[in-house]
Amino acid sequence: GKPGKVEIITREDPRALELIRHDAAHVLAEAVQELWPGTQVTIGPVIENGFYYDFARNEPFTPDDFPVIEKKMREIIQRNKPFSKEVWSREKAKKVFADKGERYKLELIDAIPDDQDLKIYAQGDWFDLCRGPHMASTGQIGNAFKLMKVAGAYWRGDSNNPMLTRIYGTAWADQAQLDAYQTMLEEAEKRDHRKLGREMDLFHFQEEGPGVVFWHAKGWKMFQNLVNYMRRRLDEQGYQEVNAP
Repeated sequence: GKPGKVEIITREDPRALELIRHDAAHVLAEAVQELWPGTQVTIGPVIENGFYYDFARNEPFTPDDFPVIEKKMREIIQRNKPFSKEVWSREKAKKVFADKGERYKLELIDAIPDDQDLKIYAQGDWFDLCRGPHMASTGQIGNAFKLMKVAGAYWRGDSNNPMLTRIYGTAWADQAQLDAYQTMLEEAEKRDHRKLGREMDLFHFQEEGPGVVFWHAKGWKMFQNLVNYMRRRLDEQGYQEVNAP
């Protein structure tokens, strides 16, 4: 075959963040399955500023579960198990995941084209269907990670499919980066228009009407003043106002 190309990526390399987050998603999935055997794993990609993993479980997870999950993740990271890659035949992969009761993984295997290898990445006894790549071992993730929120997500984004629980997390190269990210989120939350509108008695939103603004008297007056100001300025410049559906 063709000679392979090996590239060493250190933690300081910006590309390392993607690997750290990918590793953290795998460790999250292992932690959840250690704590709640019988939970099925589905997919766990890297996203902007972090990662998520979708789980199938009778009872959805809540943020109250985060402390125990994070503790278990730190244990797994401490074990410092190497990530190892294997290529399995379709038959072997289907048998192993079927024996584990992982029906979502069986669907994913069926969706992989026949000419593509089925790659398995293991960390100790736990393994996942995965394209990779990963760092050398779980210990290289470090401790600068945090679980952020949970959400419902339909399998494959289809509302006819079962609802899964998505756990979001963030991971960084060091604690200083994690602290800076959390500070940025806190500052952004303070300036969130939904929060300010409620606090200043200008407007609010309701679950019954997503995206619909319920204006309070003070807020509506401010809105009308802004509209009138814009109309006056446009009129001065010779613009004409029209209206269309």
